Amino acid sequence: MRHHWITRAETGTDISAVREINLTAFPTAEEADLVDALRGDPAAWIEGLSVVSTDDDGTPVGHALLTRCHIDDVPALCLAPVAVRPAHQRTGAGTAAVRAVLLAAGDLGERYVVVLGHPAYYPRFGFTRASAHGIGISIDVPDEALMALALGDGHPLPSGTVRYAAPFGI
Repeated sequence: MRHHWITRAETGTDISAVREINLTAFPTAEEADLVDALRGDPAAWIEGLSVVSTDDDGTPVGHALLTRCHIDDVPALCLAPVAVRPAHQRTGAGTAAVRAVLLAAGDLGERYVVVLGHPAYYPRFGFTRASAHGIGISIDVPDEALMALALGDGHPLPSGTVRYAAPFGI
């Protein structure tokens, strides 16, 4: 099992590898197509917040993406998707990519992140149930699946409804 991954911001030469990671990690092309659509949406895409984790040869094997969303009118980020090539799942490649992208967001001065995901996975990064902060979403999802995180101290999470970028279709 590997314990140290190299992480870095996606570059133009990584686009096809990121697509392949998402195609192999999920049963349909929906997430790969979403990443491509978000990359083409200037209202959603933030340079430096698409992060890959690479193997020793520099080949991307994991990916984590943060794009612009809002909690009511407050700017926030949405973590989605997070993907790892099947051969590298459960090795820490996804965790490394998520940690790196959250750090990059904090370095850019971002304050809030939401994720709709597995409630057993995302709390390791500090995410908590969004409903406990008065944060909701306009579609029906299990309450424990919508989580939120404040990046840094001194900025409590705002309450409101998450508004995703248009490519999410929510």
